[in-house]
Amino acid sequence: MKTEIIQHQIIEIRGQKVMLDFHLAELYEIETRSLKQAVKRNKNRFPQDFMFELNEEEIQNLVSQFVIPSKVS
Repeated sequence: MKTEIIQHQIIEIRGQKVMLDFHLAELYEIETRSLKQAVKRNKNRFPQDFMFELNEEEIQNLVSQFVIPSKVS
């Protein structure tokens, strides 16, 4: 079921439950870069804390936990 897949993709970063951009893009069946572009072009439609970038330590932590396959930009 899609609900179970989505629940499995929710992780906690900085004390917030989040989904990574490539999981959201997969859910909406679009490319990750297209999703990021759409959000940046329509910032006024999203809460200020809707999107943030991971720092290097967070990326390495997720890679080591196999949450993401390799460093993403």
